Amino acid sequence: MMCKMTKDGGKKDNKAQDKKAQQYGVTPQSADFNDWYNEVVKKADLADNSPVAGTMVVRPYGSALWENIQRWLDDRFKATGHESLIFPTLIPMGFIMKEADHVEGFAPELFTVSKIGTEELAEPYVMRPTSETIIGHMWSGWLNSYRDLPFLHYQWGSVFRAEMRTKAFLRTSEFYWHEGHTAHADEAEARAEVGQMLDIYHEFCRDVLALPVVRGEKTASERFAGAVATYSIEGMMRDGKALQSGTSHYLGQNFSKAFDVKYQTREQKEEYAHTTSWAISSRIIGAIIMTHGDDFGLMMPPRIAPIQVVVIPVGRKDNFDEMCAEGEKLAQELRAQGIRVKVDKRDGVTNGFKYNDWELKGVPVRIELGPRDLESGVVVVKNRNSDEKETLARADAVAGMPARLDAIHDWLYKRAEDFMRSHTLEVDDYETFKQKIEEGNWVRAYHCGDADCEKQIKEDTKATTRNVPLDDAEFFAEKGEGVCVRCGKPSAYGKRVIFGRQY
Repeated sequence: MMCKMTKDGGKKDNKAQDKKAQQYGVTPQSADFNDWYNEVVKKADLADNSPVAGTMVVRPYGSALWENIQRWLDDRFKATGHESLIFPTLIPMGFIMKEADHVEGFAPELFTVSKIGTEELAEPYVMRPTSETIIGHMWSGWLNSYRDLPFLHYQWGSVFRAEMRTKAFLRTSEFYWHEGHTAHADEAEARAEVGQMLDIYHEFCRDVLALPVVRGEKTASERFAGAVATYSIEGMMRDGKALQSGTSHYLGQNFSKAFDVKYQTREQKEEYAHTTSWAISSRIIGAIIMTHGDDFGLMMPPRIAPIQVVVIPVGRKDNFDEMCAEGEKLAQELRAQGIRVKVDKRDGVTNGFKYNDWELKGVPVRIELGPRDLESGVVVVKNRNSDEKETLARADAVAGMPARLDAIHDWLYKRAEDFMRSHTLEVDDYETFKQKIEEGNWVRAYHCGDADCEKQIKEDTKATTRNVPLDDAEFFAEKGEGVCVRCGKPSAYGKRVIFGRQY
């Protein structure tokens, strides 16, 4: 059970906190984190239930957030030489069957189309769970010479994987993502691509989403189906669970051999290409919600927030239209600085309701503008991560807004980093391991690397290996020797592995 947290991250255990949370209509995190999440997604207008089982309808506020995510990443991909393309949603079943590990990994999740109209298909299609196979098929026709390489491709779209227990953004049968696919002449270049994309994901989480994440390699049991090596970024949510927030895979020549993706080398020999794939999905929205939210709703990271500042005109019936017009003037001053602003001109709704509504939606900064403020040349400013209001000269509030938003970003990052560090514990005996996992922590422990041992740990604790941190990872990268926390055999990795329960 989590302690209740004030907006400055300190403990607070009193009835006033719960009472305020009830005013927002959201179950406090400390009472039921799962209910809190589901209520926030719906009441903050991010997404709603769909009549199609296992899917969601993303509402405009959630869609705007996803568009901002797409925009930043798309610009970054193009800046590193990648080109976008578009593939069909349907893939021939035979393609999935060509790579043995791939079909074994995805078979239980496939959506199959066996009929078009009234006609049975000779070969069924699957709705893409991922696109390595069909991309490999097309590459085999496009690739001739080493001069054609590297292929640096990606696409935005949705994929389909059957989910028995769904949760908006985190686990749905249809979800949204980009998938990058690249082909290279040699292993070194392909592995450099894998590392580059993992670093871009890390940069995005740290500098844009204010999410601290651990970069590392997945164990063999947790690899992507068909990969030689899988790397991930792992974030800690405020209930102590892990969320795999992005992945980058070195596929070796597995898919190239399955789909005959080969080229003529400088020496006039035929060689199979070395391929990669990488992705961040709409699960990252779940990470934003669960890393930065509090008992009262969302806290949007300012650099990705659909609305960075909300202006609330405060007036009586006889001057409300005038105050709305003044609010728009203020919004224009802020927009001139590149800030995304919304003026709340809803009539017949109390100011208190508006304040609560925008706090629930997590807008980083609220500005209140009333007739007396207008006369005095001041505005009232409140940060989402603070209980305090400030009265500032209007010009100062406008000029200082970019720095204010940056400060909120830094605050969110530090709060999340402090939480992750304080809930990640080094453990060397199995009884303590089980206890600390049960209490909602990550555990850093030595592991033998044996798949059966890993499976037994999961059965005992519901915890899985999250990753083996890279040597240059920002968090938990130090090396060391030890014995497996469960079986006592020598460590397979020369460093501690991160274990935790996951979404």
